[in-house]
Amino acid sequence: MTLLHTDVAVIGAGLVGASAALALRRAGIATVLIERGLCGARASGVNFGGVRRQGRNIEQLYLAQRAHGIWARLPELIGTDAEYVRTGHLKLARSQADLDKLVAYRDKVRDFDLGLDILDRAALRRRFPALAPDIVGGSLCPEDGQANPRLIAPAFAHAAARAGALLLEDCAIAHADTQAGDFLLTAADGRQIRAGTVINAAGAWGAVVAGWFGDVLPLQVKYPTMLVTEPLTRQIGVSLGVEGGGFYARQVARGNFVMGGGYGHALPGDRSRPGPAALAELGRTAPAILPVLARASIIRCWSGIEGYFPDKNPVIGFSARVPRLLHAFGFSGGGFQIAPAVGETLADMALDRGRLLMADRFSPTRWTR
Repeated sequence: MTLLHTDVAVIGAGLVGASAALALRRAGIATVLIERGLCGARASGVNFGGVRRQGRNIEQLYLAQRAHGIWARLPELIGTDAEYVRTGHLKLARSQADLDKLVAYRDKVRDFDLGLDILDRAALRRRFPALAPDIVGGSLCPEDGQANPRLIAPAFAHAAARAGALLLEDCAIAHADTQAGDFLLTAADGRQIRAGTVINAAGAWGAVVAGWFGDVLPLQVKYPTMLVTEPLTRQIGVSLGVEGGGFYARQVARGNFVMGGGYGHALPGDRSRPGPAALAELGRTAPAILPVLARASIIRCWSGIEGYFPDKNPVIGFSARVPRLLHAFGFSGGGFQIAPAVGETLADMALDRGRLLMADRFSPTRWTR
């Protein structure tokens, strides 16, 4: 039986876990990055790909601003830009009430210097003529953008491995225990990892991992539905969202539109499939936002698996029950942009050298206080 010793074991090699492992290795900390499948193959690799700060709760904007700087340094940090481009993010208002909400949000987050530009109907038509003419207005965050989710999480994981982390793929942890102040993780194939600190970055399965140690958290698993069209002529450069949610879209350099909204359902074996109702609603909403999509052919649709908390904030913090157990999951469909900053913050917390701003809003104990 193989027994590995390490300072930190990270469970989950999605974007959060992989970025934490890279940050730990850059600090010289022995790290094992554990993934039961392939790195970045779950929510990190199949999400929409929007890299946006706009629309976040204020407590998340501190992380979003830190992440904004990390995204700009991807080539030097992980060896690829992962098709990251600052195209801008445009949040649309389909009623005057929605536009008023966008104005109120701009005023509320003014100190974060997001550069939000409120566009009325006329300005929207001039700048984005492909949009439907009945859209009332929008809020443009010019430095937000988009990236290829299939590239980014594996790139962070492989960069962590190049920096000296031990990456264990196809390593499903079957049992976890504490032993003499350390953690002992046992994989289904018999491998064991002994670690002084464990970071639980297991995504939609994070509550299951937390439960191994007696931490019960109100995570709900959902299955976001997405699709991609055939390549079309260039219509719009920005990434799109809608005030109130329910629809998001972006056109990639090859001309395809990636869009999503609504949820699918679970399949056996930790798989999921798109929801027929969600696909039907996308079929109605997409042409109402971008008329050119009325005759576009869909070439693929899929569903991710994501964990959601009631307040839409993730859990980021130490267990109140088990020392040196650090949770980071439940990003509620909004983790892609902030994940690199969360990873660096987790490394800081694991090393007792930094703190998380507004930590009470992310605490694992916030439902029991």
